[in-house]
Amino acid sequence: MTKVYSDLAVSADGFATGLNQREDAPFGDIDENWLHGWMFETADENRAEVDAIVDSGATIMGRNMFGPVRGEWDRDWRGWWGPNPPYHGPVFVLTHFAHDPIEMEGGTTFHFVTDGIESALEQARAAAGARDISIAGGPSTVNQYLAAGLLDELRLHVTPCVLGAGERVFDGVPAQQLQLISVRPASRVTHLTYRTVRP
Repeated sequence: MTKVYSDLAVSADGFATGLNQREDAPFGDIDENWLHGWMFETADENRAEVDAIVDSGATIMGRNMFGPVRGEWDRDWRGWWGPNPPYHGPVFVLTHFAHDPIEMEGGTTFHFVTDGIESALEQARAAAGARDISIAGGPSTVNQYLAAGLLDELRLHVTPCVLGAGERVFDGVPAQQLQLISVRPASRVTHLTYRTVRP
């Protein structure tokens, strides 16, 4: 059975992005290193967690994670990651505005889904085959899948910082129980893995 999982780096107060996302600041008005420095500056210490983030057969993300363009697609935006994004497979981008697929180097193709989270998951399942599916983010997208009961596993990478504002994981998610699967502290992050508990 394939698993639907999500990885989010969050501050100690639960924020996964800051305010005022824009092209020169994908995570808004924060020091991005506070949330993601562990992935790069201490990558060897966190290799298993870093590798697991993109170890999926298909990925789903919200439009804000794909880029800063709002409204109609009025420019040739191809994502934050340069010509060779780290996904190396199909990525389904949730949006209200239709867009032709975008093929990138390394096997990543961005597909744009205008009919909701369930449709995106159905398309991701078909593309992933027997492999798992990643809900990459941002936090509002992960919260939608949590609220709908469509996420199997949530991996939070909690960093020792307080952002005070931004987009927080669990906002709008109804009360529910999570089962703690694992905890692993590292020098700049604590890795928590939860399994969602079906009613």
